[in-house]
Amino acid sequence: MTDELLTELSAIPLLASLSREQLHCLEPVQLVHLGAGDILARIGEIADSFWILLEGEIDVMDTQADGKEFAAHVFTKGGTFGEVPLLANIPNTSTLRSRGATRLLRLDENGFWRLMTACPEVRQAILRNMATRLQKMQHYAVQQEKMAALGTLAAGLMHELNNPGAAARRAATQLRENFLRLQELSRKFSQLTLNDEQRSCVAALHDQALHATPTLHLNSIEQSDAEDALCEWMEAANIPNAWKVAPSLAAVGVTASDMICAQEELPPGTFVDAVAWIEATISSMQLISTIEESIGRVTELVKSVKSYAYEGSGQLHSVDLNESIYAALVILGHKVREKQIVLEKKLSPGLPALECGCRGLNQIWTNLLDNAIDAVAMGGTISIKTWNETSGAVGELCILIRDNGEGIRPEAQSRIFDPFFTTKEPGVGTGLGLGIVQKLVEQNMGVLRFASQPGCTEFMVRLPVKPQGQAQAG
Repeated sequence: MTDELLTELSAIPLLASLSREQLHCLEPVQLVHLGAGDILARIGEIADSFWILLEGEIDVMDTQADGKEFAAHVFTKGGTFGEVPLLANIPNTSTLRSRGATRLLRLDENGFWRLMTACPEVRQAILRNMATRLQKMQHYAVQQEKMAALGTLAAGLMHELNNPGAAARRAATQLRENFLRLQELSRKFSQLTLNDEQRSCVAALHDQALHATPTLHLNSIEQSDAEDALCEWMEAANIPNAWKVAPSLAAVGVTASDMICAQEELPPGTFVDAVAWIEATISSMQLISTIEESIGRVTELVKSVKSYAYEGSGQLHSVDLNESIYAALVILGHKVREKQIVLEKKLSPGLPALECGCRGLNQIWTNLLDNAIDAVAMGGTISIKTWNETSGAVGELCILIRDNGEGIRPEAQSRIFDPFFTTKEPGVGTGLGLGIVQKLVEQNMGVLRFASQPGCTEFMVRLPVKPQGQAQAG
């Protein structure tokens, strides 16, 4: 303890009440010099020192959810720290890093307890500091939890808004192209003189197009057979781009027999234009449905966020499970087509309506299917199956989604539901999708299970047809 050091210590707020003779109770001490960026203590390490900052600044580093460090607090000249982990007998709660050239005085653990015993004035000041810091730490921890929840909610919302937003924009662009095609075809038909029989054939096709509905009851093989049969007939009828036109017509149940009348009554060129007109009408109706579904998804997400924020219980409503899955397939249809994925659908007809009080079922299928699409290679296969099981008075709806991708690595399987954990390449996944799925399934009183090995990954969701209370009452 030199005179210069005693003079410096007298200016420390914690020690200002001590005389120069009383300051000797700090002995023995160690003088420590640090450079810029040097680590004084690391989070999680055993605390063994009490520090007095004589010169310079020390950053108290904390870690965000994404792993990035930031300075949560700064100790400046005259500050004292290190008493909280020593008194509470806990590891260091933060990493301490020197901001520049720094000079500190260190008391080891024995010296700290000796100081607490020999200097009552210092002991009282240290305990006051500890109480204040514990209050600040508790408040900061609460704020961190709030910010983490808000960040997870915001990131999840952006993750979920991406698919319907992209689908609506793409559908709007295609709808503009269809509108221009329809205008050109309408101009051609306006210049034709058709007899009653010809007008009747065209009107019948037009009415069928306007009132078209998706054929949900068909599985993938049946749908493919219907498209192939219609495509062969259209090629034989010399309709250009039959392979491109047939899927839209077959999707709403149009068959070759529905077009024979128009083929027989109309001149060949007019018949080709009529088919193009019908296909553009059906395609436009499908695109409008996609836009409506996408906007509905956005509205549903906003309602879900409000419900989450205000902890609303929500009212019971009925959901057609197959239609809910079909909506997710519509949203992700472009990704399926881009990778030329084979979809095997076995959606059991006649499923009972799902009674639930939680919104967001579409998010479950969208996330699971989106992951499956990313997992499979070009030309891969994804299977979707729904069925109903009854055990006593409790009925359950079961949904199985399987892909033939590489599978989830065994060491990653225990973490796939953790927030921000992802096995995808940087920038591809947020690591939030499966966590959202798990929460939504639990909110609907359901169970989520998965199994994965190379070449086969399965996710199964089981949801009660009615909420638990209603099922027991029944």
